[in-house]
Amino acid sequence: MVSVAGRSLRELIDRADERALAAAGLACLDRCLPLFADGGDALRPVWAAVARGDGRAWAEAVAGARTALAPAAGSGTGPASGTADAEAVRGMLAAAPESWTADALRAWADGCSATALTLHGRYDAGAAPDGLVERCRAGDAAGAGPLLAGELRRQQAVLEASAHGPTGLRRARELSVEGGRVLRAVVSRRARTA
Repeated sequence: MVSVAGRSLRELIDRADERALAAAGLACLDRCLPLFADGGDALRPVWAAVARGDGRAWAEAVAGARTALAPAAGSGTGPASGTADAEAVRGMLAAAPESWTADALRAWADGCSATALTLHGRYDAGAAPDGLVERCRAGDAAGAGPLLAGELRRQQAVLEASAHGPTGLRRARELSVEGGRVLRAVVSRRARTA
């Protein structure tokens, strides 16, 4: 069982405020970005908007990230451009809500959480059995491979850190950078052995 402070990932998402939800969804997107494009800097303004908790800045930054990442997605230059994984990450960005409301951000963070866990599970050595991602999100990580378990821990840690306001966002960003490096290394290693 992998949980933070005795709470499942679903419980943490249910209790989070707007800033923590925005950070949670954005962190999932940021960690999975290596499957889609080489453009982590495109998300910096979005992180800044989350830090400010400014809905207008959020909407503008999300629109800017979509524009900045569109050429890389369309040009076929990303590490996994055109694959189902890249499409899933593109979908995370496309689904980012423009409104800074708890309901919209919760739905997005919840979707990003499931997508990120599913993607990480695909890169584990063994195939994740059906229903494992949802069990992990409910607090039962038995049978999760190292990548899936690591992503689950990062998602929980981001929500916990973000609950402390803007100061916790630095830790959330660090976790995203670290997770992105891990996934990038796995993808690169797979590409070399394929």
